Order: sequence, then C-alpha cells, then structure tokens
Amino acid sequence: MIIFSFVLQNRLSFNDPASAFESDMKSITAAVSELKQLEQFADGTSAIHGLDARAKVLVTFVFIVTVVSFNRYELTGLLPFFAFPAAMVLLAGLPPFYLLRKIALICPFVLMVGIFNPVFDRTVMHHIGQVGISGGWISLASLLIRSCLTVGAAIILVGTTGFTLVCYAFERLGVPHLFAVQLLFLHRYIFVLADETGRAARARELRSCGAKGLGITSFASLAGHLLLRTWQRAEHIHTAMLARGFDGRFHAHRQSRLGLSELAFVVVWSAFFIILRMHNFGVFNAGIAP
Repeated sequence: MIIFSFVLQNRLSFNDPASAFESDMKSITAAVSELKQLEQFADGTSAIHGLDARAKVLVTFVFIVTVVSFNRYELTGLLPFFAFPAAMVLLAGLPPFYLLRKIALICPFVLMVGIFNPVFDRTVMHHIGQVGISGGWISLASLLIRSCLTVGAAIILVGTTGFTLVCYAFERLGVPHLFAVQLLFLHRYIFVLADETGRAARARELRSCGAKGLGITSFASLAGHLLLRTWQRAEHIHTAMLARGFDGRFHAHRQSRLGLSELAFVVVWSAFFIILRMHNFGVFNAGIAP
C-alpha cells in the first residue's frame, strides 16, 4: 500500500505516459528504500527491541482490537491510545518524523473510504459555538484517528521487531505455518519485483533513443517481460535457499524466549488498553451509537 501510494501521488502529477512511467519507477525505488530502512530499524538494541516478538505481536493485536471496537462516532475516547505509539517510539529510539511520513501515506486512502460520510450522515450531533457538526464529519474524523493508530502500531511493530521475526512469532502463536511462510515470501518478493522493475526501466530508457519507444504501447510488453524476469529471479533465489538447507522452517537470527519482562509488557499494556476502552477519559464524545 505504501508503494502504491507513492505511485498514485506521482501519477496524478503527469499527463505524459513517458514522464508518468519515469516518475513511477522513481517512486517505486524510493518506496522500497523506505521499506528497507524500516527493516534496518529492527536491528536496534533498546529494551523494546530485546523483547520476544510474540509479546510485541500480542500487545499490538490487543491494541488494534480495542481501537477498532469503538463506535464510529467516538473521538476523544481514542486520543489516550496515542500514549502507546508515543511510548514505543520514545523507548525504542525510532525516528518520529519518519513514522509520521509513513502514516501520512495512508491518509488519502482513508479519505477515499470515508469521504461520503458527511454527505449521507447530516444529523447534527455537536455544536462548536454556532456551527453544527454533523455525524458524518465526526465519523470521518474517527476513521482517520483509528487508521493512524492502527497503521502506526503495525509500522512500529515491524520497526522494532523485523518482518521475519513477526512471521516467526505468528507461527509460534498458532498461525498456520503455510500462511506465515507465504507472508514472509510475499514481503521478500516485493524487493525482488522492485529490483527487476528498476533494471527494466533503466534498460528501456537507455535503448529508447530519447523519447522514442517510451509510449504507452510498450507498457504491456514491458509488464510481461517484468513478470517473467521476476519469476525467474524468484526461482533462482528458491534454488539457492534449497542449496543452503532451507526446509520450510524459520531460523531467526535473534533467539529469545518469553520471560518476566515479556509477561509484564503484555499484562500492563493490555490492562491499560482495556481500562481505556471501558472508561472514556475524554471531555467530548458524540455519545450516539451507530
């Protein structure tokens, strides 16, 4: 989704197919670099990084469930939940502006989902001075807040754990092994696809003799060649994995176990989320069930 948002933003800025294609390639390269940078954050040495991945996955799961369980008109009841991502960023030493940029990429998609809420839900539910605020605007704001919280929590989980260890934690928590492995391979294939896309784009540009050959008619051929190249590259990678003894099981580079620190981490944060869910500490609530 992050990669698609990069491409969409640049596609809207160009009318010429060649310029759009060039911009798309640069956007994909930039998005993949951002994903690689997020994975590098997982090599940190903070106390949060040192926790077992299962504890962090469980806490993130409870956080997401409690956030999405609010009714669609809830606003201030969601605000105290920002304490969790803020604490994780502070304790893990993650760059806050980097995370904010990643979360901001999701906002256009959220707006596309809820943009018609103010049109269909015009019931006035609150007043700010003489201005009436309809339920549609409140539900749209609530959707944006919940999206920022859940997406931010997922990004922080990957940034403090690494995608490989997240999949490893999924398997150890009872998720089917096949699903966890496929999820990990899908993540790895993104980088393979991006690398082959960059090579194909550079080769196409160098052989185009200026603007010749950069028209829309060559896109289908390029897409077909790109699929075949990535498929072949993936086959070579799989063969290399088998040659190195890959047997379908995860081999995490950071071994950890559930201890008292992990137990305290799960219990304290889960209790905190449940208390916030059961008691609204905000000062303004729309107060109407959906």
